[in-house]
Amino acid sequence: MIIDSHAHLFNEYYDDIQSVLDRAKDNNVIAVVSAADTIKSCLELIDNSKKYNDYYYCLGIHPENVDEDINELTRLIEENKDDPKFVAIGEIGLDYYWTKDNKEKQIELFRKQLELAEKYNKPVVVHSREATQDTIDILKEYNIPVYIHCFSGSKETADIYIKRGYYIGVGGVLTFKNAKIKEVIKDIPLDNLLLETDAPYLAPVPYRGKDNEPAYVVETAKFLSDIKNDSLENINNKILENARKLFHIWHSYVII
Repeated sequence: MIIDSHAHLFNEYYDDIQSVLDRAKDNNVIAVVSAADTIKSCLELIDNSKKYNDYYYCLGIHPENVDEDINELTRLIEENKDDPKFVAIGEIGLDYYWTKDNKEKQIELFRKQLELAEKYNKPVVVHSREATQDTIDILKEYNIPVYIHCFSGSKETADIYIKRGYYIGVGGVLTFKNAKIKEVIKDIPLDNLLLETDAPYLAPVPYRGKDNEPAYVVETAKFLSDIKNDSLENINNKILENARKLFHIWHSYVII
C-alpha cells in the first residue's frame, strides 16, 4: 500500500475523478493528497473531499498566483481547520524561474502562509524553484513540519533539509533516463522520502508524455526500490508510514 502525497485532482484536468481514484486503489494507492494553488482550487478541493473517499487536501496559494486573496485563504483555513481531510497548507513557496520581479511579494505571501501553518498546527507543502537559499532561510524561522515537493536540488541542499527533519518528495522525474536526481536520491534516507505524482504533470516511465494520475506512483516506487536496492514491499511500507506521520492519515481505506 502507498499514498500519493501530492497531486492536483482538479475537475479541469479529469472528467471523472472517481474513476481516477478507483484506478489508484486497484494499484494499492490507498489515498491521494490533492494540493491547491488558487482560492478557486481551494474551494473545489474542499467540495471534492466531501464527494470522494480517500481524497485529502491542502489549502494554499502557489507563488505564481501571488495576487490571490490571502484573507480569503485565511477564512477557508479557519472554517476547515478541524476537518481530518484537510492535512496541510500548500502548495506554497517561492518560484523565481519565470520572474524575480515580484520576489518580495512572493516572500511576503510565503511568510503569511507559514504563519497560518504555525497558528493552525499544519505541515506545509513547499514549492521551491530557483529559490533555494531564500526557501531555506525563511523556513528556518518557523517551527512546522515541512514537505519539499518535487525536489530537484543538489546533495548539499538535500543534506540541509534532512538535518532539519524535512520530508523530500520525488515523482516521475526519477524514472527519466537522464535525470540527475537519481544520484541524490540514492543517499537520502527512506525516513525522509515521500512519493508523489504531481498529477496531471510529469508522468513516470512507461507513461511519460501522457497525463499523470495517482495510480502511476507505483512506477516511481518500483524505480526507487531499484535505486535503493531494497524490496518494493519495504519501500512502500516506509513511504506509507512517512505520509501517514506527516498528514495524520490514519483512517484511510485499507486493503485486506
